[in-house]
Amino acid sequence: MVNIRAFFLSTRMKLNDKKTIRAWCFFDWANSVYSLVITSTIFPIYYNAVTSAQGSEVVDFFGFKIVNSVLYSYSLSFSFLIIAAILPLLTGIADYSGKKKLFMQVFTYLGGLACMALFFFDGANVEFGIISAVIASISYSGSLVFYNSFLPEIVTFDRYDQVSAKGFSYGYVGSVLLLIFNLAMIEQPEWFGITSRAFATKFSFLLVGVWWIGFAQISFYYLPDNPFNKKPADGYLFNGYREIRKVWHSLAGLPTLKTFLWAFFFYNTGVQTVMYLAAMFADKELQMDSGELILTVLIIQIVAVLGSYLFARLSDRRGNKYSLITMVIIWVFICLGAYLVVNKYEFFVLAFVVGMVMGGIQALSRATYSKLIPANTTDHASYFSFYDVTFNVSIVVGTFAYGLIENITGSMRNSSLTLGLFFFVGLGLLVLIKIPREALSLPGSGKEGKPS
Repeated sequence: MVNIRAFFLSTRMKLNDKKTIRAWCFFDWANSVYSLVITSTIFPIYYNAVTSAQGSEVVDFFGFKIVNSVLYSYSLSFSFLIIAAILPLLTGIADYSGKKKLFMQVFTYLGGLACMALFFFDGANVEFGIISAVIASISYSGSLVFYNSFLPEIVTFDRYDQVSAKGFSYGYVGSVLLLIFNLAMIEQPEWFGITSRAFATKFSFLLVGVWWIGFAQISFYYLPDNPFNKKPADGYLFNGYREIRKVWHSLAGLPTLKTFLWAFFFYNTGVQTVMYLAAMFADKELQMDSGELILTVLIIQIVAVLGSYLFARLSDRRGNKYSLITMVIIWVFICLGAYLVVNKYEFFVLAFVVGMVMGGIQALSRATYSKLIPANTTDHASYFSFYDVTFNVSIVVGTFAYGLIENITGSMRNSSLTLGLFFFVGLGLLVLIKIPREALSLPGSGKEGKPS
């Protein structure tokens, strides 16, 4: 195994390099437009509108009759289940071959093209729209695991929190800029030489793909390619499996990392479900119009920039564990608030609070996991595959449970209240862990790290 400490010493100028950090952050700038425009704002509203155009919320999907919002929830669950199944093997191959950036590129191009394909979705072709959305979702999640795994390779341990927060802030700002442009185009299509709002809406999906692929080129240019100079033999598939199996066995000696993954699974189930389905909740439960829904999301995104840095600073002063516990407690009250909210003004206040903790909990979760990965390993993608599999499976559970409870009870409010249970379990597990203040080595190396 390559000695990572020796490697970093020999290439120390690459650590904490401003251009490399900026390029890494630009991938968040590039792909976050998918998360905002396609999963959170314009596409869900467009999807609801075109699939309800005949006065019924029930759609025909390959011969099955199903409520449009339930179909959307289930399709998201399916996409994350698929990526969770294939990621471990792909990351093992990437670590073995040293082609992590290549995998990141493939998922980026596939996802960008799938977003562009949504331009041709008009409501009558529900199957085409859902399949395109599923491919985009799989590609977005697939690219993230390789992107996240670059963090411990470009900055030192003491900067994980700060740089992780910076990446998310880039994503929030970039996605808001494109969203505002798209909204201007949709509301005033004549300014852009477009004759209809429907065409402008579909054109926004095309722009997401172009933005995603285009800005990702900055990251692809500056991020290191095969930084550990691995020269693999043939048999990528078999050796990739051996690589991920080796990392899996190492988890037995990393109890803190395992407990954190379980905690992350439960609280992230709630976080991601709120993010993915908040717009539909406001639409169906509060009858908010599209302009108000977009305003809500803008509030969340803008406040999230502040929240990312705020909780990174709190983490510097009180530790990652204290910051994460604080945010999870706030999320519990958010779930209760969603159950009780009765008008759009209360929902705007709730959105502000969501924004404050949304950016913070995502950035700090990624940074915390980076701190729990052994420093003397070259298998960052493989280690992060378990983080991202946990991330994606939690979304499967969350979105499926949300849709199931709505289907049974007929109310999204009951679904929102149920999410609080996931946060409670995650909170209990967070209390049990001790997060190190210095880099850890592989099990058996004798370096335990000092807990916070």
